[in-house]
Amino acid sequence: MAEHLKTGRLGEEIALRLLEEKGYIIHERNWVYGNKELDLIAQEGQDMVFVEVKTRRGNAYGTALQAVDEAKRRNIIAAANHYIQMRCLRLNTRFDIIAIEVAPDGSYTVEHIPNAFYPTLELLRGGRRRQSLGGRIPKQK
Repeated sequence: MAEHLKTGRLGEEIALRLLEEKGYIIHERNWVYGNKELDLIAQEGQDMVFVEVKTRRGNAYGTALQAVDEAKRRNIIAAANHYIQMRCLRLNTRFDIIAIEVAPDGSYTVEHIPNAFYPTLELLRGGRRRQSLGGRIPKQK
């Protein structure tokens, strides 16, 4: 197995244990919708939590947290929306990130960020931004 896949599996195991220790109920692991994947789907009380797990050994490609960019968030939201509709869920929805940095000696640090991002209209539309008017309000005719 490739080293980056081993690192990813290690991170998911760490994240899974962390959530279980916090009392979360794990519903799914590596749930796939098309070419999109949700790492962990869990429940905390009345919240359905979609968790993106990012693990890095070193920061040559940026930190684990930086890896959850706009495109990744958009994919997570699309997959979560499909999961919610498919299961007819009526729970609050939350998007968390668990960022894990693994040191050369095998030790690691974990950062769990609840409500890490929200499904904004801009994200749902694919990141298209409106043209700025430079703070001016156009005159009405």
